[in-house]
Amino acid sequence: MVIGDNNMQLIVRKKYLDELIELYGTPDIKVITGIRRSGKSVLLQEFVTYLQSLQEQVNIVMINLQELEFDQLLEYHELHKYILNQYKEGIPNVLLIDEVQLCPQFELAINSIYVKRIYDIYITSSNAFLLSSDLATLFTGRTMEIQVYPFSFVEYLTYYKITKEYDEAFDQYVRTGGMPGAYVYKTENRQYDYVRDVYSTILIRDLVEKYKIRNKSEFTNISEFMMDNIGNLLSPNNICRTLNNSQSEITRKTVSKYISYLENAFLFYEAKRYDLKGKKYLTNNSKYYLCDSSFRYAVNGTRNMDFGRVYENIVYLELRRRGYEVYVGKLYKKEIDFVAKKRETQLYIQVSDNISNEKTFEREYSPLLAIRDAYPKMIIARTYHETYDYKGVKVVDICRWLREC
Repeated sequence: MVIGDNNMQLIVRKKYLDELIELYGTPDIKVITGIRRSGKSVLLQEFVTYLQSLQEQVNIVMINLQELEFDQLLEYHELHKYILNQYKEGIPNVLLIDEVQLCPQFELAINSIYVKRIYDIYITSSNAFLLSSDLATLFTGRTMEIQVYPFSFVEYLTYYKITKEYDEAFDQYVRTGGMPGAYVYKTENRQYDYVRDVYSTILIRDLVEKYKIRNKSEFTNISEFMMDNIGNLLSPNNICRTLNNSQSEITRKTVSKYISYLENAFLFYEAKRYDLKGKKYLTNNSKYYLCDSSFRYAVNGTRNMDFGRVYENIVYLELRRRGYEVYVGKLYKKEIDFVAKKRETQLYIQVSDNISNEKTFEREYSPLLAIRDAYPKMIIARTYHETYDYKGVKVVDICRWLREC
């Protein structure tokens, strides 16, 4: 199976495009966030194409601050003046700014344009520069955040035009992940080189420089430790103890701060624990999942593939793509991999690589059977079989589940 293509193909990311179309014309400042190189710029271009297809005339002002043509707009007064000069009376005006953080104090220009109510505003920013927590303080107007993730398995299939042999494609997706920029390379090693480069850029350019981190190796060690322990319960305390046993003298406070930086960059996501009996969130210990499994293999190597943890990571991300809030469930001494919530909907999910062994199967279904409410319960595993029911628990193959969208 060819895993690379010399010519980068563009596919319409319908889910995100539909979100932008739904928000078109609303007064909110639309903010597109997500890990570096996850396709935010391409999404803006797709939206521009949609606007150009409309029957009505629309004035589209598109600014990519990475391009030399817009070099003079890297000063916020100049950015503001340019936007005002591009305005056209009597028709809808849409402003799209890519990599807005490259203009220092950009929020002053955006806020001034916003209060004039003359533009429908869309902006993107590289990770760690425009955080969910910053939006309310940065902008005077109401913001709407659209989070963009790396390619899902369905998008991977679409990109490569795969319409059969899904199992083989899934095995490849598990190894090489969903970073679209890696797909232009024909070998796995070259794809990992690309992902490692993205990772280094995030750590050094985005985080070390932004937060003025002095001890780069300590920061890198924490990131790689978390990669190696996706799906394990972690806390700043136990990370601190582990690293200090390796002759590091890092403090719990510093570990906690570094974890927040990695989350700010959308490199990791935290899944907090939820006590199903007490109906409360637990503050001690969380699980952390990578934005894409390819980072784990690209950075830490492929000697220990540990498919069970990687499948868990893939399911976690897919649940987030599908709009769920995702927690780790605790019921007495039992653990449920995921409690997924969306409005009135709730799902309980166990994830495994292989449940053909009876003891493994029992280990997965017994925590689900201990839950007494009527919400759906599911085991997602690599079964290679059609979906079936066991005592009210739905057992589904992960490759098939990922294709359900």
